[in-house]
Amino acid sequence: MSARKILVTSALPYANGPIHLGHLVEYIQTDIWVRFQKMRGSECYYVCADDTHGTPIMLRAEREGMSPEQLIAETWTQHTADFAAFGVNFDHYHSTHSEENRVLSRDIYLRLREAGHISSRSITQAFDPVKQMFLPDRFIKGECPKCGAADQYGDNCEACGATYSPTDLKNPVSVLSGERPIEKDSEHYFFKLGDFAEFLREWLHAEGHLQPEVRNKMFEWLDNGLQEWDISRDAPYFGFEIPDAPGKFFYVWLDAPIGYMASCRALCDKLGLAFDDFWREGGDAELYHFIGKDIIYFHALFWPAILRGAGLRTPDAVFAHGFLTVNGEKMSKSRGTFIKARDYLDFLHPEYLRYYFAAKLSAGVDDIDLNFEDFTARVNADLVGKAVNIASRCSGFILKRFDGCLADVGAEPELFGKFLAAGEGIANLYESREFGKAMREIMALADAANQYIDEKKPWLIAKEEGRESELQAVCSVGLNLFYLLIAYLAPVTPKLSHDAREFLNVTDDRYWGWPTRIEALLRANSAGERRIIDSPLVGHRINPFTPLLTRVEPEKIQALIEASKENLEPTVTAPAASAEKPAWLEPIAETVGIDDFAKIDLRVARIVHAEAVPGAEKLVRVTVDIGLETRTIFAGIKTAYAPEDLIGRLTVAVANLQPRKMRFGVSEGMLLAAGPGGRDIWLLAPDQGAAPGMRIQ
Repeated sequence: MSARKILVTSALPYANGPIHLGHLVEYIQTDIWVRFQKMRGSECYYVCADDTHGTPIMLRAEREGMSPEQLIAETWTQHTADFAAFGVNFDHYHSTHSEENRVLSRDIYLRLREAGHISSRSITQAFDPVKQMFLPDRFIKGECPKCGAADQYGDNCEACGATYSPTDLKNPVSVLSGERPIEKDSEHYFFKLGDFAEFLREWLHAEGHLQPEVRNKMFEWLDNGLQEWDISRDAPYFGFEIPDAPGKFFYVWLDAPIGYMASCRALCDKLGLAFDDFWREGGDAELYHFIGKDIIYFHALFWPAILRGAGLRTPDAVFAHGFLTVNGEKMSKSRGTFIKARDYLDFLHPEYLRYYFAAKLSAGVDDIDLNFEDFTARVNADLVGKAVNIASRCSGFILKRFDGCLADVGAEPELFGKFLAAGEGIANLYESREFGKAMREIMALADAANQYIDEKKPWLIAKEEGRESELQAVCSVGLNLFYLLIAYLAPVTPKLSHDAREFLNVTDDRYWGWPTRIEALLRANSAGERRIIDSPLVGHRINPFTPLLTRVEPEKIQALIEASKENLEPTVTAPAASAEKPAWLEPIAETVGIDDFAKIDLRVARIVHAEAVPGAEKLVRVTVDIGLETRTIFAGIKTAYAPEDLIGRLTVAVANLQPRKMRFGVSEGMLLAAGPGGRDIWLLAPDQGAAPGMRIQ
């Protein structure tokens, strides 16, 4: 029987920020499944890429004074380093801004067009006359046309829940320039998703393509009717230009999933594999996508339809997972629970997190919670107190009393056989992504191994003369049980399992039927052999034991939380006028002379750009026009204003304040605002009659 050929992908992380623990749920889940498949003998490949196109990438690069290509190159380096540190072992990690993706996106589009699945028509869009660009819905704000609520985005109202076109907004403004958008017509290209309604209904009905709760949601959308999907965007836009349509670009969600294929193409070129084996219709390779539940619509409707329309194979399954909460709540920067991957690595072992996520993950789409108390208790009890402790309890006697040599005969064959027989059940749980159940089965075996050691009491046997062979036999049994346990844990804790095998001096390919290299399996298959752990290690010499894992220290958890909290520069605010003295009013500070005060150069400043600062709960990075020049200033006013609401507003800036280097960059001034703080911080409206650069006397 030949090995399964499997291609696996994870959703592509967007190239505008760092990897955080919420991202890692998916990549760790996928990596565990892929490692299991490879150890089981499948010819399994794991590909992914950075998602690099779109307006946000273009605008961020502009703000940071670099090209989009420079920005995505820096992000790719950061992302790949973080994934590697957490043991996420891609066979290839690519970028959607690649020649492979450009060619594939063009070819698939042309196939769809030739088959009649592409239409075009003129549509009316909001256009920023200052930035000279069409505005995505989320870059427009105004008053809801249904309920009148202010500061609503261009696609839906958060106050009443209404959905609408951005052209329906009352008093709309561009979040980029603060100017009122104008309406402008533009030719756009559409994918006729409705052409595939019947196919999608059959595909959704097929067993195993989607989890039941996901399939039900897809049918709701299908039953409501499938609309044509706008797959084009107008210049300026960072992406791939559409063939025969100058100035028109593929919408990021068109070329992003094709990025799976592009990464596979690059892998095939690197390894000499046949690309068509993975993507031709009717091929024998299997295809699986792991995604978050927030992007199901794109992967379970648009993507299968595009593949079908282009004459390519569709996924065997799309596996969705839930979101990550921390200590029962959404991740929060102010509480220190919005944790970047790199910050975690400064304090804790990555395989603690891999094991904890595995212990919480199932085949469903429920959210999972990272509770730090439970995290500490579970890692310390399971990995350290149960699994690793077996090796610690038995190795000392073998090394000191028997020169590191295990017994020549395997004692307790029934116990070893019980552990061995559990392997197939654990394998089935891995296959079905029931990782939490698999961890419980493995830890139940660890309990049984520790119970055996407790009953035999080798520490007492060691004190009695004439029981040397019994001592060696008992400790050898313990280490052989440990041998199986770390094999069962290998997809979840690859480094722990590798280090344990080094300690056990196991360097061949016998590993629970899971060869460490695909080539070894193929050689074994051709010889009609099975390289599996089917008997204990006997007469075998182990290496000196060093601690494989240490306990999680609560101090490290607390340090991680503190390090993840934002480090904000205090904002200067002036108290609002009030008839009564408010409780928040601070005592008057030490007085200064008029000469000192006269040195302060206060200027009217217009905010021309604003963006949230990653890792900061209240901080906003603003670019202000003070007349002769622009400045970058960090201000702690996000609790009162969303960054996009600040654009176009006036404020007063301390223009001659010495630049100050902060954790997030250099602040070239200070904004003045009125209010007690929190949501009550006030800046001037854009129509106050003052001009940027005007000096405040």
